[in-house]
Amino acid sequence: MTGKVSSDPSCTVSHVHDICERITANISKVIVGKRDEIRLLLSAMLTGGHVLLDDVPGTGKTKLAKTLARSIDVAFGRIQFTIDLLPSDLTGIHFFDRKADEFVFRPGPLFTNVLLADEINRATARTQSSLLECMEERQITVDGKTFLLSAPFLVIATQNPVETQGTFPLPEAQLDRFLIRVSMGYPAREDALTILDRFRADDPLCDLLPVACADDILRAQMICTSVFVHSVVRNYLLDLIEATRSHRDILLGASPRASLSLLKTAMSYAAIQGRDFVTPDDIKTLFIPVIAHRLVLRTTGASLSVAGYGRGKDRSSEILTGILDSVSCPTEDFSP
Repeated sequence: MTGKVSSDPSCTVSHVHDICERITANISKVIVGKRDEIRLLLSAMLTGGHVLLDDVPGTGKTKLAKTLARSIDVAFGRIQFTIDLLPSDLTGIHFFDRKADEFVFRPGPLFTNVLLADEINRATARTQSSLLECMEERQITVDGKTFLLSAPFLVIATQNPVETQGTFPLPEAQLDRFLIRVSMGYPAREDALTILDRFRADDPLCDLLPVACADDILRAQMICTSVFVHSVVRNYLLDLIEATRSHRDILLGASPRASLSLLKTAMSYAAIQGRDFVTPDDIKTLFIPVIAHRLVLRTTGASLSVAGYGRGKDRSSEILTGILDSVSCPTEDFSP
């Protein structure tokens, strides 16, 4: 597959840029004023990662997932997580077919391309952990038999960070499986007026047509792996990562997996913007969305900064903002 893609002269970062611009414009017909969030979502998808949407109800999380799936013409599945949800409700089960006189596998909702795991923190740890294999290995094992998932495969999980009653916080191992954490936030006044006008009669999602296909995404994923990263940029990334490990308010800093996730996401982010090389600004833009949710902070009197919640400014983000300000950013030419 790699040879086939690389031999196609049309398979360049401009190809990735064009596809993502079409998808972004299409999603923006439904999701108003969230181009930055859409770009982060596309970066995760092209990197082969998954997204945690951390926001209050009614900010467009479900709508965003549905619109993305519709825009690239792939299968969409949704699971409403509840306390009584079982792992088999996600993966599927074997049942005995009397007519065929044999056990037949009935696939669960995990067998899709874009999966919305709605309110994931309302399920028990046992059910949450059933997502680990499919998110990391792109496969599901049921009764000792392994089933491969179709590509592309993207999990978009949502959780409400304010409401805690009847919820089960995601453990660090599960959080680390999410490439990016995104907060939709409340819309600006002008965008809110546009939403009122646009959704006053019909839902624009009903008339939305696909502008890309699964093969386009798979081809774009392959192109992103060839984006150039200068050694100066790599060292800047490591300076930021190491700063999280020595910060007095951070108990456990960013892991090697986190640093690799940041690097790969930056490569996709650069390609989305039509560049075949990564800049320090790409690293700075992605540092908080990729790293913040992976940190384990030292216990203090106030674990969250409620002010500015709509923009995802919790305590982890504030600490990482300070690190970005304190670590020197290189200014050389970073093109190949």
